[in-house]
Amino acid sequence: MAELQSAAQLSAVMSATPAPIYQRVKQAIVQQIRTGVWAAHQRIPSESELVAELGVSRMTINRALRELTAEGYLLRMQGVGTFVAEAKPQTALLEVRNIADEIAARGHRHSSRLLALEARPASNVEAISLGIPAGSPLFHSLIVHYEDDIAVQIEDRSVNPFAAPDYMQQDFSVITPYIYLTQVAPLSAGEHRVEAINPSPRERELLQLSAGEPCLLIHRRTWSGSAVVTWARLLYPGSRYQLFGSFNVD
Repeated sequence: MAELQSAAQLSAVMSATPAPIYQRVKQAIVQQIRTGVWAAHQRIPSESELVAELGVSRMTINRALRELTAEGYLLRMQGVGTFVAEAKPQTALLEVRNIADEIAARGHRHSSRLLALEARPASNVEAISLGIPAGSPLFHSLIVHYEDDIAVQIEDRSVNPFAAPDYMQQDFSVITPYIYLTQVAPLSAGEHRVEAINPSPRERELLQLSAGEPCLLIHRRTWSGSAVVTWARLLYPGSRYQLFGSFNVD
């Protein structure tokens, strides 16, 4: 009975937008999950119940559920049913945000550990990334960020000292580099490159990963005006994090 009521709730939030039916089914299910109507680990209506309540084909329902399972919203167990998956924390892929704010928005506590803060000559890779001559001075920081004491990001950052001259004087146990950098060099443009990698032994230790567990790596450059301000390697545990981005098409 509860699952039939749940299917009726889904019917009530089906969008009337001119999108393919399977997309509208997906959007309605995601809305139920994101608004908390369907909680993590809750069993959702069966395919047959959804077909009967929504008045669409079984093929449509099956496609919607398969895609939502692949996207991490649902967990399907053969012979048992389909359940709402435990949500992974996520970070914005197409935006530049403060990780402390992202964690707070999820209702969790942010903390960090500063491993390095130094001034040193730029390597060839750093020089190319920052648009400065090789061997020029730069500022470097290495920070591990935690969500409720669980490591979720290694922030390995190189900073152009001409854009952020007081970087070395900041207390990064109190603020994040994002806070200082956006104050002194307002963001005008950004660039992201994403890849899946095997972390180094040291990175595996810092992120508390098991052997063989991969990571998601964002290479991020940001500009203020015509100057590159910073180049960062942002490393996330692949099993505990997901990247999220959205866009509009004019």
